[in-house]
Amino acid sequence: MAECCGGGTKLIYSCSGSADVGEIADHVTRRLRDDGFAKMTCLAGVGAGLSGYVQSAKGADEVITIDGCVTACARKSLERIGVQPTSYILTDFGLEKHETPVTDQVVNEISEKIKKNTGISKAAPQSSGGGCCGT
Repeated sequence: MAECCGGGTKLIYSCSGSADVGEIADHVTRRLRDDGFAKMTCLAGVGAGLSGYVQSAKGADEVITIDGCVTACARKSLERIGVQPTSYILTDFGLEKHETPVTDQVVNEISEKIKKNTGISKAAPQSSGGGCCGT
């Protein structure tokens, strides 16, 4: 199933932890997806060992994780299957766990910082078939 995510695909995975920074990580990831920066896919599918999600992660040209805190659950989930993602941890951007309000301003600022750090490259159009790329 890796072939459905080949060909220049950039996948992005998000922490969605219970803290404010986990929620911000999720919102940032969705914003980047909506901006065409990368395809967002399901971290839970990777963690559950579902073959389509695991093979998609392994077959992607670029994998990015956005974690709320230094625990880095998203990054570690990908590393566990042998994928070394580009990792962003929101507390490294100056956000404080349990002290950062979830606002559009914060989401926009972090999204722009991530885009500027990696350069913007548009993801390939998502398939409408609900394939292995987490659509």
